[in-house]
Amino acid sequence: MDDKLLRVGITYIPVSDVDVSAEWYVNNLGAELSYKDEEKAIINFANQSFFLVKAKENQSSNFIDSNGNERFSMTFEVDGLSALEEIHSIFVGREMKVGSIENRGHAGRNFIFSDLNGNKFDVWSELSPNFKENKNLVSK
Repeated sequence: MDDKLLRVGITYIPVSDVDVSAEWYVNNLGAELSYKDEEKAIINFANQSFFLVKAKENQSSNFIDSNGNERFSMTFEVDGLSALEEIHSIFVGREMKVGSIENRGHAGRNFIFSDLNGNKFDVWSELSPNFKENKNLVSK
């Protein structure tokens, strides 16, 4: 089947202030700013484009699960536990809102961080095999 979805190209993230949010993503996550106006900013990092879209107050990309817990809608991957621990330490040093490194009962470890608008994101210590293979990161 040639007509299949190949990748996620853009993720939209609601923000209250486009300028301040774009600066936060550039300074804290190493995003590259490629466009900005009063309503949106386009940033690129983690092999993807993100649109920071000006939204009404108290909007976020989070959702409430069936148990009443607020959840993140996206997980970033790093290559191994030491990389996870390193980025966790960097985020803590930048005084970002960062949770503890967790063992959730599956391969690898995770932690959650939030942007200044309260959008939660997960970081996982396991790179997907397809990404490793496509980026020639697999040991030969």
